[in-house]
Amino acid sequence: MEERSHYTYRQTVRVTEVPGKGTRGGEYREVREVIFSPAGERSERFVGKPMMNLARLQLTDEDFRDIREVQPFLFTKDLLWMYQTKFRGEEKVSGVDCWLLEVKPKQVHQGMRLFEGTMWVDKQTFSTVRTDGVAVPQIIKRGSENLFPHFVTEREKIGEYWFPVVTLADETLQFSAGPIRMRLAIEYTDYKRFGASSTVTFETPK
Repeated sequence: MEERSHYTYRQTVRVTEVPGKGTRGGEYREVREVIFSPAGERSERFVGKPMMNLARLQLTDEDFRDIREVQPFLFTKDLLWMYQTKFRGEEKVSGVDCWLLEVKPKQVHQGMRLFEGTMWVDKQTFSTVRTDGVAVPQIIKRGSENLFPHFVTEREKIGEYWFPVVTLADETLQFSAGPIRMRLAIEYTDYKRFGASSTVTFETPK
């Protein structure tokens, strides 16, 4: 399990539906805290009540699963077998020399939520500094469409480790009933360590 799983933190989510010609906009907003019980059991709790007045967008179970698992995506040992990676070069991000990796799922089975895109990995610590991609698969069935935006997640060093601090998306989703522009902003704050540590390592790209 990644080191982040031993931290408490606060997660603030805003989904904004941008008004278009002849349509009104709206917003969904929630704040959650990831906490631990005295026995070390990890859970989430709302801070206040979520606010929602979205006009056309409908948030689904997949959207909330992506917020928990895909937008703050980190490679852990138990996930490596599910993905294929290609080395795409070197680039400096936030002053850090990084390897650039293209990441794709090997297979996507029904019910899975996975990441597809690009990762910037710190050459020295092998930690993820940035992810840029999309949650897959897009779900299109007769009579229903569940589309997901392209996003970027930036990380900062908290102690010895790089943790997500913000996820941003701004995209027009092409629904058959008409396009909807939406913005997503997730802030991860107030990281505090709880419990024992563990690490995740990567091999040097060849």
